[in-house]
Amino acid sequence: MTDTLRPVETALPQASDSPQTLKRSIGVVGGTLLTLSCVTPASTLFVVVPDLFGSLGTATALTIAIGSLLCVAVAFCYAELGTLIPSAGGEYAMVSTLAGRLAGWLVFVLSLLVVMIVPPVIAMGTADYLAPLVHLDPALAGAGVMLLATLAGLLDLRANAWITGVFLVLEVIAAAVVAVLGFAHGHRGAGSLVSMQVAGAHGRTDTVTAMLVVSGLAIALFVTQGFSTAVYLSEELEHPRRNVARTVLATLAISTVIILVPVVAITFGASDLSQLTGGDIGSMVTAWSNSAVGAFVSLCVALAIINAGIVMVIQNSRVLFASARDKAWPQPVNDVFSKLGRFGSPWVATLAVGIPGALLCFVNLDTLYGVTGVSVTGMYLLVAVAALLSRRGHHRHTAAWRMPLWPVLPVLLIAVLGYVLIQQETSYLLWTGGITAAATLYWALYLRPRRATRWLVSLPEDARS
Repeated sequence: MTDTLRPVETALPQASDSPQTLKRSIGVVGGTLLTLSCVTPASTLFVVVPDLFGSLGTATALTIAIGSLLCVAVAFCYAELGTLIPSAGGEYAMVSTLAGRLAGWLVFVLSLLVVMIVPPVIAMGTADYLAPLVHLDPALAGAGVMLLATLAGLLDLRANAWITGVFLVLEVIAAAVVAVLGFAHGHRGAGSLVSMQVAGAHGRTDTVTAMLVVSGLAIALFVTQGFSTAVYLSEELEHPRRNVARTVLATLAISTVIILVPVVAITFGASDLSQLTGGDIGSMVTAWSNSAVGAFVSLCVALAIINAGIVMVIQNSRVLFASARDKAWPQPVNDVFSKLGRFGSPWVATLAVGIPGALLCFVNLDTLYGVTGVSVTGMYLLVAVAALLSRRGHHRHTAAWRMPLWPVLPVLLIAVLGYVLIQQETSYLLWTGGITAAATLYWALYLRPRRATRWLVSLPEDARS
């Protein structure tokens, strides 16, 4: 248990063996563009939210709003810890440093589950939104998006910030079109947002219970989950002690508005409860306008998914790069994954993330939304625990952004997330728990006996002061 609770010493290798670091090349604007693109509001709205409409009906907007409020507390934790420990390792570097190596390793495994599953799941939605122009097999379209994203991820990060920024503008336009059309064709008022109704079988209207809302919060947390990308990019942000917090908080605020406003508009504008529960937003847009507008929105969403793929590959490769630099694997694997290419990107780690992602597009991923929801909730819970420990010892005096209402917010967050976690479906908990148990076994048999040479969390030289 002491491995879990004892903070680790930040590894300070000798100059001759110093780990490679990523170059600082982006500011708040570039970091926010990349982070917003990872949240990918439009693809979340068109790919993830329809599933929420199917189970929560008119309570979808309320559930997302509650999830967004929880994410404010989560964002405060990320902002403080990300400025205190600005590492490409993200959550695992923060939790390892503050809550111990085992806790950090488990966070790494949960984050790895998320970063490996989400991109192909989102990418496979491309075919649906290219349908007005061309009919493609979802698996082939998703694999193509993953390979394209992998190629883009090999480029310089500054170039990717502007590429993804252009795509981001298009997806914000698509979300805005949906919002305007939904409000213009409103069939119900504000009271519908708390009417708690969903279409059932045989034309029946069912009531959405409080337990269904709580269960849906795991996916609602995932809706804006990408703001954590700012922490993964902290080694490449200029002045990270200041800019990480700004990027995290700005991204959460903007993404919440971009997602929640169209969800409210769709709730108002759906012609009946059956159409709302069906969640076919593309058909609603066409019914509210015409086929040309529907095709434009669909094309914007397809571009948004490609955009999300690029940023997710960038983010995920940084996590794998950092784990190798911090010696999480046998040495030959560490040497390969920590290589940097001519553009300063971790090219082997990028390929290691992108190519398996393309292959996962050919796997049945029906249960993986649930596994992702459990993983995100568990990851946030451990980050909240680290935030509760962030002002012990010398960390109390380290220059960093500090959250308001500490330690109340982390304590409340731990309690709420723990409750949300135990309300998830047993099968999702078992899948995630089994993977976590296997990771714990790897820790016990390989990492822990090699404490002096493995899993040494490091920080960039300019972030240690």
